[in-house]
Amino acid sequence: MSGATDGPPAALVAAALDAWHNAYAPYSGFRVGAALRSVDGRVFAGANVENASYGLGRCAEQSAVQAMATAGARSFDAVVVVTDHDPPAAPCGACRQVLIEFAADAPVWLLNLDGSVVIATSVAALLPGAFHLAPRGTTRPAAPAPPDDPGETP
Repeated sequence: MSGATDGPPAALVAAALDAWHNAYAPYSGFRVGAALRSVDGRVFAGANVENASYGLGRCAEQSAVQAMATAGARSFDAVVVVTDHDPPAAPCGACRQVLIEFAADAPVWLLNLDGSVVIATSVAALLPGAFHLAPRGTTRPAAPAPPDDPGETP
């Protein structure tokens, strides 16, 4: 796996750029392309797809994760997100939560369209305090007891 200091993998940059060109953004004009590499080396790309009913739109990062999961992969080790912004835009909060579900420690590279600006980060850094839920059928520790109320008297 390439570390964030090595720069974005060329195959992911190319796939994210291709996806950016295929984005469907007639309402906002804000195109996003994303690509991730599953731990078995396959590349999955996604583009944002808007809808006249705004809430039904799909983000590029979610599209890439859905393609990966549909193909049977359950984890990734690198992500590239391309936007036509300077500085490059980061994934929205919902996408951050979707990404962390599959790879909290994966490096993330945010690129502007011509690749002249690259921001290196990680999924975990993008979403501190992420929500986690134990998969069904597993156990998780009980929640800690709340602290005693200092205003309470016996």
